[in-house]
Amino acid sequence: MTRTLMTTAALLGLSTGIAHADYSLTILHTNDFHARFEPISKYDGPCSAEDNTAGECFGGSARLVNAIKAARERSNNSILVDGGDQFQGSLFYTYYKGSVAAEMMNKLGYTAMTVGNHEFDDGPEVLRGFMDKVEFPVLMSNADVSNEPLLSDAIQKSVIIEQGGEKLGMIGLTTVDTPDLASPGKNITFSDPAAAVQAEIDAMKSEGVNKFIVLSHSGYRVDTAVAEAVPEIDVIVGGHSNTYLSNTSDRAEGPYPTMVGNTAVVQAYAYGKFLGELNVTFDDEGNITEATGEPLVIDAAVEEDSDTVARIAELAGPLEEIRTKVVAETAAPVEGDRNVCRVQECEMGNLVADAMLDRVKSQGIDIAIANSGGLRASIDAGEVTMGEVLAVLPFQNTLSTFEIKGSGILAALENGVSQVEEVAGRFPQVAGMKFTWDPAAEPGSRIVEVLVETDDGLEPLDPEETYGVVSNNYVRGGGDGYSVFDTDSSNVYDYGPDLADVTAEYLAQNLPYTPYVADRISQK
Repeated sequence: MTRTLMTTAALLGLSTGIAHADYSLTILHTNDFHARFEPISKYDGPCSAEDNTAGECFGGSARLVNAIKAARERSNNSILVDGGDQFQGSLFYTYYKGSVAAEMMNKLGYTAMTVGNHEFDDGPEVLRGFMDKVEFPVLMSNADVSNEPLLSDAIQKSVIIEQGGEKLGMIGLTTVDTPDLASPGKNITFSDPAAAVQAEIDAMKSEGVNKFIVLSHSGYRVDTAVAEAVPEIDVIVGGHSNTYLSNTSDRAEGPYPTMVGNTAVVQAYAYGKFLGELNVTFDDEGNITEATGEPLVIDAAVEEDSDTVARIAELAGPLEEIRTKVVAETAAPVEGDRNVCRVQECEMGNLVADAMLDRVKSQGIDIAIANSGGLRASIDAGEVTMGEVLAVLPFQNTLSTFEIKGSGILAALENGVSQVEEVAGRFPQVAGMKFTWDPAAEPGSRIVEVLVETDDGLEPLDPEETYGVVSNNYVRGGGDGYSVFDTDSSNVYDYGPDLADVTAEYLAQNLPYTPYVADRISQK
């Protein structure tokens, strides 16, 4: 029998003559949780206790406990897996690093997870500390960790688990851009995802495995491409692109599951706002005969587990003084949604770029360039706490100032718009300048015009003139593909104030802050 979908009758569960051999499995899944152990607002940022009581919050570990328990009770055969990026995104990670993630994932009973790029934000050491605490395998097939002593004996490429009387082959994938996005160090190299998965499948087939599940922190576009290249994959549980798939919502980027041949590709947005629930049925040769499901919204209808609420509150104690401090006020919500800021000028991008430039303009700095991947939440209207600012800017990046020729700025902007189709975090938000780009042009030749603000008004960028630039230390060091800032800059200072503090202070100086867009970025 070929690995193709069976007839409509089989998909509907009608008699096919082989029902005795069917194997049904529920795959519960999360991805891109980003340390959101407490409930979140509709903007994916902190949600107050009052709003939580009023039923206006989502997610949080305490709701996930009961949502996962109920899902398991609906199925007699289930696993729980994660698509990576448990790290980074709230003060819980800043203060505790990976220990709270390990504790909560153990409590929830995960079967396996893949490594996300943010698991490398603090290098291999913090990831190893997390792995020493978790009670399940952490997988990554498309990376060679043999030269990294902290991880060489810890990360597995794949694992075979016994579940419901059958063998399941589980394989991990991590985005190949991880060296640009995080800090894995020079001892780890990343490779083509499709080839890595195929190698693991070939090895596991010799051990009698015919059902293959890939946990992939690579993004929806890459996942569908890998499914096309490796048709023996049965299910890909994705992450990284924070993609919402659904059969009922007009906001979804595709159906749940997205079928690529006979491979079911799923993802469940981010931040614990949804729990993915995919129900798959296999025949005795490992072919999928049915794949159905829908991400379950984790809203106020899901009761919070009281023990977990108490534990999170205990862990939050040391954080409370920092995050409850009111630092500013906004006249309207400040839009920071990744699906906006990673493709166009956005309100949060202007706020952060303005704050950066305002802090250092007196030092001869002309331009601010911020990566949209560093903007992690929106801010609602009214009082702004430091906790909200830290939810937007959780990475503890510092301001970096440097000088670079106009040609280097042009190269940086080309990099910034080179992966818009993938909603990549390198998209630039700017201050002190305007630029126009052509989405129809090939990457590397998309910038049409760049104008720099001067005392005499806007003037064209001069490729030979030297400009003062401010960014954050991550981007200045070549992160998100901005290698030109690492190789071609001079008079570099990477140790300025924390970007979150700079933004909070700028907000406080402009009360009440009114968000805006100003045609700084336009398309041809």
